[in-house]
Amino acid sequence: MTRFVEIALFTDAVDATRAFYERLLDARPEASWPGGALFTAGEVKLLVHERSAATEDGPPNEDHIALGVSDLEGVCAALRADGRSLLVEPRDFPWGRSAYLRDPDGRLVELSESASTP
Repeated sequence: MTRFVEIALFTDAVDATRAFYERLLDARPEASWPGGALFTAGEVKLLVHERSAATEDGPPNEDHIALGVSDLEGVCAALRADGRSLLVEPRDFPWGRSAYLRDPDGRLVELSESASTP
């Protein structure tokens, strides 16, 4: 099963972006920290994150969507068999096990095993 789990927005104006979504969603963040905030909108999380340089061998720090999958390795194998390449191979991150690729228009997509339902 694949489902939308997160929209991540990277910004230089965290406080203004957090305030904008607080007003728009009429809700306070589920979590907030210096440099970020996490909102819940239905089953999808909205992550507002401070823009910074990407870490070596990590995902780009840029806007993206995250899809929850129940079998990350299987989904990635099927993508490779379909001729698609992964930008970041499946690996463990502090937020869970994820892989990254780009859609045909170059948008970043995260495949996240940690955020999926069984």
